[in-house]
Amino acid sequence: MKQYVIDELRQEDHQTLKKYLDEEFEQAAIEGIYWIPVDSNLLTPTQRQHKDCRPHYLALDLQPGHLACELLVRTKNRMRCDCIQYATEQQRNWLIELIDTIFDRLGIAS
Repeated sequence: MKQYVIDELRQEDHQTLKKYLDEEFEQAAIEGIYWIPVDSNLLTPTQRQHKDCRPHYLALDLQPGHLACELLVRTKNRMRCDCIQYATEQQRNWLIELIDTIFDRLGIAS
């Protein structure tokens, strides 16, 4: 799995980030997993065509000490589909910028 990982998070930063993610994003059934909806302007042509699969998400896995951002654009509606793909460069950069913005807003050094 391709991921963008931020490790060596301090305990207090983990708690601050967890509180923010709990308030801002949908949490999956598994503790520490959050669904980040991909901006619809960034969807690939295939993802745009698959209206029944929308919305498309990237998953974040927040655990003590690290944040792992999966770079697989997926849907909660299906397990297998052509629209489930690794993030494009533009989608990947969008996610990294989103995480950087969140860290800046929360005063977390990365």
